[in-house]
Amino acid sequence: MPMPLTKIAPSLALAGALLLAAQAHAQVSVQDAWVRASVPQQKATGAFMRLTAAQDTRLVAVSSPLAAVAEVHEMKMEGDVMKMRAMPALALPAGKAVELKPGGYHIMLMDLKQPAAAGSTVPLTLVLEGKDGQRQSLEVQAPVRALGAGPASGHDAHGSHGSHRH
Repeated sequence: MPMPLTKIAPSLALAGALLLAAQAHAQVSVQDAWVRASVPQQKATGAFMRLTAAQDTRLVAVSSPLAAVAEVHEMKMEGDVMKMRAMPALALPAGKAVELKPGGYHIMLMDLKQPAAAGSTVPLTLVLEGKDGQRQSLEVQAPVRALGAGPASGHDAHGSHGSHRH
């Protein structure tokens, strides 16, 4: 017996929405995601990755169950002083890889709810905004690397952000 269209339509609508969400996620690729391990009592750490967007996009927010606060930060030299600041958004130009790395753009995970243990995985939710203002969430599972691992850059001082206030 054929199923009435009114019974099939909601399923088709859901399938279409899931397909659109998958296509939106395919618009930004994430490579080499990782989080720097932390020690007990440390209140902050960093998350790093390479993001490549198929179309002009912006990273406008980040969240993680590991941290009460997650922000996109930038480190840059101002005169002879390295400054770090939160950014309201990070531009992801079409076709150009944007590195989030120690000493540059990165994600700060602050007010940690527990230490980030080497060998574990940290879920991150990236909120991306297209030119049309539409926002999509992208889930990332970032492995935690030991304190000495990852690119050497002198940005191992993420632990010093324990007194970082927002």
